[in-house]
Amino acid sequence: VQLQASGGGLVQAGGSLRLSCAASGRTFSGYTADWFRQAPGKDREFVAAFSRSGGQTYYADPVTGRFTISRDNAKNTVYLQMNSLKPEDTAVYYCAATRAVVTAVEVAYDYWGQGTQVTVSS
Repeated sequence: VQLQASGGGLVQAGGSLRLSCAASGRTFSGYTADWFRQAPGKDREFVAAFSRSGGQTYYADPVTGRFTISRDNAKNTVYLQMNSLKPEDTAVYYCAATRAVVTAVEVAYDYWGQGTQVTVSS
């Protein structure tokens, strides 16, 4: 499984970006892709996830109400719509694939994308 994250860039505070994570490889069936981020000097942290059972979505507290995770199964692509961006959202954003029903634990993810940089200016 290969994951390609894209859509990052430089945006002013209050702006929006949509990240995409395109999965390829015939073994992707049975996986879901979620989002993490790593800010400069900080550990990587969970951002948003799907449940494989029922499709519920889960968000980290700092992004709840501003970010939305969605997916297009036909395209094997997961999106992260980010609105009302803040300077503290500046980070490299990663998508990762897991077979777990729902998780935010990094060790549960089998595949990681290369990351896409998001920079929010004040």
